Amino acid sequence: MSTRKSEIDQQMIRDLAGILNETKLTEIEVEIGDMKVRVSRQAAGVQATYQVPAAHAEAPAPAAQEQKAAEPAPGGKPSPSKNAVTSPMVGTAYMAPSPGAKAFIEVGQSVREGQTLLIIEAMKTMNQIPAPRAGTVREILFEDMQPVEFGEPLVVIE
Repeated sequence: MSTRKSEIDQQMIRDLAGILNETKLTEIEVEIGDMKVRVSRQAAGVQATYQVPAAHAEAPAPAAQEQKAAEPAPGGKPSPSKNAVTSPMVGTAYMAPSPGAKAFIEVGQSVREGQTLLIIEAMKTMNQIPAPRAGTVREILFEDMQPVEFGEPLVVIE
């Protein structure tokens, strides 16, 4: 075994752990050639992540059709709000924990700090996105199973 590989492994693990902290992901996996490194963590007080069945991507949740999405501003993106909860990562946003299940939130609903607002799937890991503060859901700015970008406004809580 070469010494180069052990040096790369240590630095890679440090780098991946740093990415986990910066992006608030719970798990990251990298494969380079025959080397595969997986780093994961579980935040205290957060429910365990879980895999959504493959059928979730094929069956739209009925609740998604009932939700009022924000009207896009010119350019096709929702208008930003100072009270918007933004996406902490790139992935696919889901309104419910499984196909056909009740949505986590609805417009007009009161939420408490830490309550799950939605799930973002990133690298086959389901990440629950908690409310950063208590308030009332004024707008839901995404649709179920929609790809989202880092920093994209998702929900307005006032």
